[in-house]
Amino acid sequence: MAGSGTVHMRESEQPVLSVRDLVVEFPVGRRQKVHAVSGLNLDLLAGETLGILGESGCGKSSAGRAFMQMPPPTSGSVLLHGSELTRLRSRELRRARAKMQMIMQDPVSSLNPRRRVRDLVAEGLSIWGHEGEDEDRLIREALHAVGLEPEVVWNRRPHELSGGQCQRVCIARALMLKPSVLICDEPVASLDVSVQAQILNLLERSKRSHLLSLVFIAHDVAVVKNISDRVMVLYLGKTCEVLPSAHLDTRAVHPYTRLLLASVPEMSEISEATESGSRQTQPATELPSPLDPPSGCRFRTRCPLATDRCAAEEPVLRGLGPGHFVACHHVDAAHVPTA
Repeated sequence: MAGSGTVHMRESEQPVLSVRDLVVEFPVGRRQKVHAVSGLNLDLLAGETLGILGESGCGKSSAGRAFMQMPPPTSGSVLLHGSELTRLRSRELRRARAKMQMIMQDPVSSLNPRRRVRDLVAEGLSIWGHEGEDEDRLIREALHAVGLEPEVVWNRRPHELSGGQCQRVCIARALMLKPSVLICDEPVASLDVSVQAQILNLLERSKRSHLLSLVFIAHDVAVVKNISDRVMVLYLGKTCEVLPSAHLDTRAVHPYTRLLLASVPEMSEISEATESGSRQTQPATELPSPLDPPSGCRFRTRCPLATDRCAAEEPVLRGLGPGHFVACHHVDAAHVPTA
């Protein structure tokens, strides 16, 4: 378990989505490449919400798109219900991918500006030949389920809707094909705070009513903690820590996770109250470039605990307790607070 870096909670349960050694790199000329994701491993269980947390540029969105094969990863394995997506041909991939839908960060730009709401929500049904006399009924039910009045928005185009309404349309569209996995890429980042709460509540209701598994990608610590069952913390494409969301603000031990917690006012006092918290919340430098990530531990250039070992040897995920894994040379189970 520790050596492979694969993290999940219930050993006997078959994951809905399984990712192994995922690598995403983008060439940028002069023989350079952006190291967006480097060796990501995860299992997503049925009915679970896995939050992926990190700063902008840490590889969260690149990982989510790679799960969807948009574009396919540079290397690695993505299994959806046991089917290896990276090896499927185009039409087979499209059919398999219908069970894994994605909600984008900018709801307005993700909707065709020329199409009306009715056609946007019906798009999946039309593509897969499910058109029929029940189509309008299904669309109306989907719009009602996301809190929109069909009579009001039916013939409207995206520019005639608010950002929150557009995001509701995106959710309705994603749910039409009855997916088992929903990947949410910063779904509330562009929305007002009051609208964010409505969309998060909607996702929770949709998860329960449609028996969904969610991958929730965001940089907002509080949002990820509130909606997730587990949290995976990424830094420059590498997993730093994975733990139950209920323990995020009290038992997280990786210096980078503590730095993220310290950036949230209501969590900073808890973060600094631990024995080493005050030493772990002061970043030394700016985020390094993913074109040339640091050797060894990628967080070492900002970490107050860094030593020569951190530059020479890359840490692997080690188990610290039930569902809790960390990749750091300088923390172990003895550093985990008991409360």
